[in-house]
Amino acid sequence: MAGAPTTVKDLDFSVSSPLYPSPLDWRDQFIYFLLVDRFDNNTAAIPAYSPDSTATGRDAGQGAIFQGGNLQGIIRRLDYIQGLGCNTLWLSPIFKNRQDQTDSYHGYGIQNFLDIDPRFGTLDDLRELVAKAHAHGMYVIQDIILNHTGDVWRYPEGHRYFYFEGQRFDFGVWREADVTPDLQSDDGVWPVELQRADNFKRMGEIRDWNNLQEARDGDFLSLKELDLARPHVLDTLIKAYKYWIRNVDIDGFRIDTVKHMEVSATAVFCNAIREYAQRVGKHNFFLFGEIVADDALIQQYIGRNSRIENSNERFPSLDAALDFPLYFVLEETIKGDLNPAVLRHRYDAFRDYYADHGAAGRYFVTFVDNHDQMSRPYRRFLHHSANPLQAILAIGYLLTSQGVPCIYYGTEQGFDGGGDNDRYVRECMFGGRWGAFNTTGVHFFDPAHPLYQGIRAIARLRQQQPALRYGRQYFREISGNGTDFGFPLDGHCTLAYSRILDSEEVLVVLNLDSQPRADHITVDRNLSAPGQQMLHLLSSGGRLQVRESGGRACVQVALPAYGLAILACG
Repeated sequence: MAGAPTTVKDLDFSVSSPLYPSPLDWRDQFIYFLLVDRFDNNTAAIPAYSPDSTATGRDAGQGAIFQGGNLQGIIRRLDYIQGLGCNTLWLSPIFKNRQDQTDSYHGYGIQNFLDIDPRFGTLDDLRELVAKAHAHGMYVIQDIILNHTGDVWRYPEGHRYFYFEGQRFDFGVWREADVTPDLQSDDGVWPVELQRADNFKRMGEIRDWNNLQEARDGDFLSLKELDLARPHVLDTLIKAYKYWIRNVDIDGFRIDTVKHMEVSATAVFCNAIREYAQRVGKHNFFLFGEIVADDALIQQYIGRNSRIENSNERFPSLDAALDFPLYFVLEETIKGDLNPAVLRHRYDAFRDYYADHGAAGRYFVTFVDNHDQMSRPYRRFLHHSANPLQAILAIGYLLTSQGVPCIYYGTEQGFDGGGDNDRYVRECMFGGRWGAFNTTGVHFFDPAHPLYQGIRAIARLRQQQPALRYGRQYFREISGNGTDFGFPLDGHCTLAYSRILDSEEVLVVLNLDSQPRADHITVDRNLSAPGQQMLHLLSSGGRLQVRESGGRACVQVALPAYGLAILACG
């Protein structure tokens, strides 16, 4: 097994000293999410991209196979990531997938839960990455899977089975890379505790993704659904992932496909991991999940601060969830294609479901781009965007609104992929044979890029202003004439909101219009009183006078097209 453990019985969970401590509050973090295979291949002398690059004409087939990104490549780009203002890495799964598959570059089809895919590197490489990230004052979150394994076995006679009324089908045979009678390292599934047919639900592929029972019991395409209701299956996964905390010093887990698992199993796993992390010195180990759903379903998993009591369907387990309710409306709002009221109403759930709505942001990891692009299949935010500056507005919104902000690799370089499958939103940062903008062989690590610089400035300001991380959030009314105020209804508008913490108000103003605007914006008269001056924090725009108009305190903010301002009294 090339040195990897073969059974969870052999794992040692003891530590001689506490591991790297957790952050006090994950809202202090700005997460950088990358796909290991697509980020950097640690190869020297790759030329930088330029708009007139002649290295064009990529082969579409290359987007579906390994490109060569690895852990050492991430290590050499830590300064680039930190320079953007990010202080946490979220890595796509690095665990071993089937070695005979060339299309498992994303890592979500695990064959061995106790080994690293050699195409990404070694255990020592991962340890080095985490240690060097910690030396930079950064944290590392590992993407993990509980719901399923890779396509490690097949149904009888190799037939394709589909979910049918909860029927359990016969197990066929393990997929093997050799003809030996026993399972070798590249065969079947590991550790050995998972090598039993009854560890899998065996109900065939999901067809109706909107049927919650089918989505929880069926196979996720060709990936094989684990039966987490069996205690020894869940116990094996708990021990496997404790192994990575103990041996690598990981700081958190992002849990894949949570919606496809029973909430009780998720709770058992999370509470077991949380207790172990506390025992070894990580008292705020971060557990957040992918739940592609509305707030009502998400709240079942993260309801520790819930208004809803005595619910038989609520198993508080996750610390946070990816903010899909925001994702579903933010892109269209920033691009001016949606009534901003829809964005405002997204936060109604914070008051409906959480006793302390001001702190509700700690339960959500916010994003505008990702590797799956649910609901708007296979396009990045900047795909067919009216102006690249809209990316600064989008990431700026994440950095100044409630939640733990996350940026997807390449957004800071203007990646605008889109197509008929997910490979088009998974371009190579290092070029390779699947670079962005239809290029090959050129890299995109440009700290001087205007988007990189614009995001960097907002991220730095966020670290200086506690209100932007912890404050309550209130959307502000606007007026074109300084007299008649109201919330904007037209998407091409000034979008403004305040973050308030204790006695401080920070006002954030975004111009979503392709034309300059100079709207009057209401502020809290008790914190930003008429006669006071508000200072531009993000630029050298000087001071603006807070004045009284119709019993309201307001300030007039002039912005260029797609401009952004952050102000506070001072």
